[in-house]
Amino acid sequence: MPFDFKKEYKQLYLPKNKPALVTVPRANFVAVRGEGDPNVQGGAYQQAVGILYAISYTIKMSYKGTHRIDGFFEYVVPPLEGFWWQDGMDGVDYSDKSSFQWISAIRLPDFVRRQDFDWAVQVASRKKGLDCTSAGFLTIDEGLCVQMMHLGTYDSEPETVALMDAFLLENGYANDFTESRRHHEIYLSDPRKTAAEQRKTVIRHPIKPVTQPGS
Repeated sequence: MPFDFKKEYKQLYLPKNKPALVTVPRANFVAVRGEGDPNVQGGAYQQAVGILYAISYTIKMSYKGTHRIDGFFEYVVPPLEGFWWQDGMDGVDYSDKSSFQWISAIRLPDFVRRQDFDWAVQVASRKKGLDCTSAGFLTIDEGLCVQMMHLGTYDSEPETVALMDAFLLENGYANDFTESRRHHEIYLSDPRKTAAEQRKTVIRHPIKPVTQPGS
C-alpha cells in the first residue's frame, strides 16, 4: 500500500478542531512563490498550483520510467499547502487579498534529492507543455507551532485564528511570524468537489514562549 503522509503523520495533517501545540520537523517541498489574489481565474496562484502538481506527479510516477531515484517507494502525493503574508503585518488580512504574498507548496518525500527535482522540472515542462522553471526545491523548518482544523470557507478562517490566539494567550505563548515562519494553511479538501462550508483546512502558526517579567 502506498505511503500516505496524512495517515502516517496524523499529528501534522489531521489535528482536532481545537488549538494544540505541535513541533513540526524540517521537510522539503516543491514550491512556487507569487503574489496577488489567489481567486483570480487563470491568475498566478492557479498557474502555480498546476506547476506543483505537474512536478509532484512526475516524481511520483518516476518508477515507471527510466529515471531511478535511490530509496524510492510508492506514495500518495501530499496535500497542497500555502504560506501567506502581507508586508508590514503579522498574519494575514483576508479583506485585502490583492496584497497577499504566498508560497504555494507540496511536500516531497525525503528520498527526493535536488538532482531528482531538477530532472522532474525538465520532464514535467516537456510532457505537460508547461514552463515549470518557476518552481524551487525549498526546505522549511517550522519548529514549535499552534495549529487547528478549520471547517468552512476560507473567508471564515479569522474565527479559527481568533481561537488559536486566545489559546496562546492563556498558555503563555505568542505568535512568532518571521521571514521564514509564516501563516500556514494545508488544504485537505478539493474546492472543486467540496461545498465551501464543508472544506477542511489545517491552519498553523509559528509560536514562541512568552518570557515572564523577572523570569
